Amino acid sequence: MTVDRRIETRQTVNLDFASVDEFIAEYVSNISRSGVFIKSEEPLPVGTRVTLKFTVIMDDLETIEGVGEVVRTIQQAPGIQAGMGVVFISLTGYSRELIERILVRRR
Repeated sequence: MTVDRRIETRQTVNLDFASVDEFIAEYVSNISRSGVFIKSEEPLPVGTRVTLKFTVIMDDLETIEGVGEVVRTIQQAPGIQAGMGVVFISLTGYSRELIERILVRRR
């Protein structure tokens, strides 16, 4: 019998942004209901669990919190932004509402 003894890796992504527009322009190039593409010169390996915490200013100071998993990575190349695709595994209910507000705002 084989026992999988891998230890689940979890990294923390915790950043503050002056506005939702800065959050989208500077860090998150693509956000959806199911996940986010996070710009990073050193993307984490596929399969890495991440604790997400993004603080943005909308009308008030707001925080998106949850857990995600890296599902794809893109390495830096000429004309290509390095980063990682992270699928949301769990978000607080309020965080899901905030993401909906961000998506509506971007239209």
